[in-house]
Amino acid sequence: MSVDAVRERYGPRLSDSFGQPVLDVEPGEWAETLAFARSEGYEFFDWLSGVDEPPDAFGVVAHVFDPVAVAHLLVRTRVPRADPRLPTATGVFRGANWHERETYEMFGVVFEGHPDLRPLLLPDGFEGHPLRKDFVLAARVAKSWPGAKEPGESDHGSPSRRKMLPPGVPPDWAGRERRDDG
Repeated sequence: MSVDAVRERYGPRLSDSFGQPVLDVEPGEWAETLAFARSEGYEFFDWLSGVDEPPDAFGVVAHVFDPVAVAHLLVRTRVPRADPRLPTATGVFRGANWHERETYEMFGVVFEGHPDLRPLLLPDGFEGHPLRKDFVLAARVAKSWPGAKEPGESDHGSPSRRKMLPPGVPPDWAGRERRDDG
């Protein structure tokens, strides 16, 4: 089984999260670990993404799959927020190309050695990395967040909800206190 080889090589760095094996590695081991996983049968690259972990790091997670053993493996690492760099995995999995470009654009993680690390989704001239937790959304700067309060309670002056009685309650009961005459 492919997970046994991973466990034998990485030992205590292999853990379990909701029944799925998770391997934590150092940033310098990233591409080598993915190459080892591929050589052990995890030959299907499913996805890669970033996770903002304030205040000091970004997590990068890749999901690979062994179709013969029907086994999943998450490989993850943490890169420092001050200089988020990882070696590219495109030499191991060509499918990592698009995912690394997206993670670069959305989080600012630089994948060294990537053949074409340029913006993928955002318009030309866009500044910043929108999936970072410290990224300020322009809509929130222009006006206060509307979902913070119920309609009618915010400082926008929006109308309050229409008061409704539950079905079957006579209209003249509105506003009355219930009495318990026992």
